[in-house]
Amino acid sequence: MIEILDTTLRDGTQGQAVSLSSDDKVAIARRLAAFGVPLVEGGWPGSNPKDAEFFARMKGVDLGQTRLVAFGSTRRKGLRPQDDASVQAMLGARTPVVTVVAKSWDFHVREALEVSLEENLRMIEETYAYLVSQGRRVIHDAEHFFDGFKANRGYALATLEAAVRGGADTLCLCDTNGGSLPEEVAEITRAVVEAFPSVRIGIHPHNDGELAVANALAAVRAGATHVQGTINGYGERCGNLNLTSTIPNLILKYGLELEGISREKLSELREVSHYVDERANLTPNLRAPYVGDAAFAHKGGIHVSAVLKNPRTYEHVPPEAVGNTRRVLVSDLSGRSNLLAKLAEAGVQVPKETAGALLEEVKQLEHAGYSFEGAEASFYLLAHRLRGGKLPFELMGFSVFMHANDDRPDTPTWAEATVRVKVGESVQHTAGESKFGPVSALDVAFRKAVQAFYPEIGEIELSDYKMRILSGQESGTSSGVRVMIEMHRAGERWTTVGASRNSLEASLKALTDGYAYALVKAQPVPQD
Repeated sequence: MIEILDTTLRDGTQGQAVSLSSDDKVAIARRLAAFGVPLVEGGWPGSNPKDAEFFARMKGVDLGQTRLVAFGSTRRKGLRPQDDASVQAMLGARTPVVTVVAKSWDFHVREALEVSLEENLRMIEETYAYLVSQGRRVIHDAEHFFDGFKANRGYALATLEAAVRGGADTLCLCDTNGGSLPEEVAEITRAVVEAFPSVRIGIHPHNDGELAVANALAAVRAGATHVQGTINGYGERCGNLNLTSTIPNLILKYGLELEGISREKLSELREVSHYVDERANLTPNLRAPYVGDAAFAHKGGIHVSAVLKNPRTYEHVPPEAVGNTRRVLVSDLSGRSNLLAKLAEAGVQVPKETAGALLEEVKQLEHAGYSFEGAEASFYLLAHRLRGGKLPFELMGFSVFMHANDDRPDTPTWAEATVRVKVGESVQHTAGESKFGPVSALDVAFRKAVQAFYPEIGEIELSDYKMRILSGQESGTSSGVRVMIEMHRAGERWTTVGASRNSLEASLKALTDGYAYALVKAQPVPQD
């Protein structure tokens, strides 16, 4: 049985661009508990006010079978554990489990702690004996263990012996610098397992060599039964072990049982991954194994044709096993199989000759700068038009003016836009203005023109706007641009694309496609 300790709320927050409020940490702790993670490390209560507040708030939170863990270090030199503020802060968090970091590398003992090797051993043993006497389960985080073992095997093992004498029931071997190789991790972990047969051995790898997952799996195969990491691999430098990849590998590839996290629970994995990203205000990794949007996305025509016959041809696990879905991408590399599969997702069946015409249109548009891979709503509208479907409006023209107050330099510029839109037999010519720029002004003007005919567009909101300069023969302000716009309404999200050498024209194309998709999506594309 493998025990997972999640340190997203502690080690994960040391990563660049990762910042969690106390509210975020409480919410994530609850979600990890619901997922079944047995140990959630919440932070270092003696290091900062935010972590102290978090542990204070968590005293009234029921996490079910999940145990909250406080982190800290051994007593400082010259102090008794009961007199050390960091040790007392761990106890003050009132968690049933504590993780304590201690030095394993003689180089660090001398250079960082500036104590004798013997004093370091006493610091470990005395701290753990005191914590155990206070009713805590102690997990020993053996910092820099692999580097320390390679430099001085005898002393590295002596630090583990001190931890066991003090009462630690888990010895977690840390690859703190993240530079160890899988064969090294396996060999050293196996030696520790043999030396401490009655103690649980753990692994805590960092990802500086892009080997954290490989190193964790190597340690487990060598006998480790405790694994520490973070959701999505958050952590300082290049990150910690990515539990979002490790957990499905342990269950689906090795067939191992994890405490609290069943094979059935894996179907929540993608949602958990995205939930944590959302709370951290980070964009989910498109190419993340198992949980990313691209993990089960198929683009090449030959691949799509094979996957439609049998998904095992190009998928190593069923996407639904980890809560993901299969996606067929449409691009200039697509074959008819891609288009037919994509149309089938929308409930549309078309003959092969019609699919061929649509494929040619897609390739021409992609050559002009469009990209339908992440803009499935625009692809739907393209199919709708080519199959004879009508759009709810027709954009006939637009203009944009920027205004600046020369006599009031402290007053920001503002934009004015006009649009001509044909709705049915009625031609609307409206204007709008905005202090947020020309695209916002175009949006205001367009809504004025159409909302009287389609009041439901008042419920639609803009979620995201991205512009990319397209490389080509022209450069600078003459370059073409691609604009992608995401909209949402009542929990549903969709993305559209526009491309042009005129950035405003590209923006307006993506913008109006977004509204058109919301209006026609419930209307089936005409069938043959």
